[in-house]
Amino acid sequence: MTMGADGVERCRVLVVGAGFGGLGAAFALRRAGYTAADDVLVLDAADRVGGVWRDNHYPGCACDIPATLYCYSYAPNPGWSRRFPPHGEIRAYLEACVDRFGARDALRLGTSVEQARWDDARGVWQVDAADGRRFEAQVLVPAVGQLSRPVIPVIPGLAAFAGPRFHTARWDDDVDLRGRRVGVLGTGASAIQVVPAIAGTAAGVTVFQRSPPWTLPKPDRRYSRAHRAVFRHVPGAMRLSRLGVWAATVVTGRAVRGRPVARRAVRALSVAQRRLQMPDPALRAKVTPDYPMGCKRVLYTSTWYPTLRRPDVELVTAAVAEVTATGVRTADGVEHPCDVLVLSTGFAATQILVPLRVIGREGRDLHTQWSDGARAHLGMTVPGFPNLVLLYGPNTNTGNTSVVYFLQAQAGYLVQALELLGGRTAPHGPRFEVRADVEDAYDREIQARLADSVWTACSSWYRTPSGRVVTNWPGSAGEYRRRTAHLDPADFAVATASAAVRLH
Repeated sequence: MTMGADGVERCRVLVVGAGFGGLGAAFALRRAGYTAADDVLVLDAADRVGGVWRDNHYPGCACDIPATLYCYSYAPNPGWSRRFPPHGEIRAYLEACVDRFGARDALRLGTSVEQARWDDARGVWQVDAADGRRFEAQVLVPAVGQLSRPVIPVIPGLAAFAGPRFHTARWDDDVDLRGRRVGVLGTGASAIQVVPAIAGTAAGVTVFQRSPPWTLPKPDRRYSRAHRAVFRHVPGAMRLSRLGVWAATVVTGRAVRGRPVARRAVRALSVAQRRLQMPDPALRAKVTPDYPMGCKRVLYTSTWYPTLRRPDVELVTAAVAEVTATGVRTADGVEHPCDVLVLSTGFAATQILVPLRVIGREGRDLHTQWSDGARAHLGMTVPGFPNLVLLYGPNTNTGNTSVVYFLQAQAGYLVQALELLGGRTAPHGPRFEVRADVEDAYDREIQARLADSVWTACSSWYRTPSGRVVTNWPGSAGEYRRRTAHLDPADFAVATASAAVRLH
């Protein structure tokens, strides 16, 4: 990083976001030799790294992918306390990786980015922060994720609720739930973790369900000291564990993508779990989904159904009509008293990069270009936006395996993209841009495959209001890895700083 006389900080690669994606990009670049002070800079609005694992710290918050797979393959952690580690351990892992790969000096925390604009004459991205600072970079890497903006539901009276109310991603640690009646709106991924964690502490928990989730058992276990010693000292032990988890996700992935044998097997397991853990037929009927398995996110839990059977937990399936000062009134006219409201209402996953404004070549606004839904070649590059590489961009979410695997593949692709510019010793000015025909052909392929997928069978956070699936990848993780392993230079137009070539 170099500071100009004009007060502008300049670097070769500017990463926005310090979660698994942004940090993984910085680590990959360091591992590829980009270690100079002005090579890489990572900005984040928060004062700590961690992304979703910093923002989400509600009771019970933990990973639903086994830890040996939910990490960088080149940085295994033998010290995990359990198979599905809690959020604090995952954030601590990222902090340790920052130090391990010497990336601490590359961080600019507490830096909220408002706008990025491409300067075509100079071949640089100009990035403006909310506090007035400006940065310039040859390559811009937005890595803000799909699950960073909580959705606050539009419910009459919500603002007038007299007690504490907060989204699970903005949990208020100062609110003591002991002896209080807690209302939880939603039955998604955070709800199935937080409700079992607070039941028994709160005086009572009322769960307001719009649609029940499909679930699978979560085979969690605490690792003993001996187990961790094996991970630490036996060559290949962690790799073998990672391989085993990978094999399991291959099966669930086949089920999600519609392979009949795998789908029947996984569905049977889910049905069996519900029958065993919900012996009451009336209650079981309330938690039985009426949409195809995989259409919405399948949730891993072994405590959700037993918790709903507790006498101090009530499951309400009537639609929420309004929030009053003292509780929630449902469409059947019943008012459910609540002292605290917890919004487990998900994220604006389809609004990729919002609210960051990105202006490309010839003044193109990325969100205007994406008005019918976000799209990018391999989820990373967009025509009209030179030297831009997205991480966890459109159609790179996975419904069954570790997103870190995808992010690591994308970081490798980023390193290859820099080679198009001449690598570590290239001067500033060269630019690359994916060809419009390449991106269009790719998007047509992906959308055709998604049209035949289970994700079009219901409404979910995977889809825009128009029905376009903009979040999920339609194939296997292995396929994505293969397609990103070798960047094809023919997919891009490349120009030098002095070239008179205009990229269209």
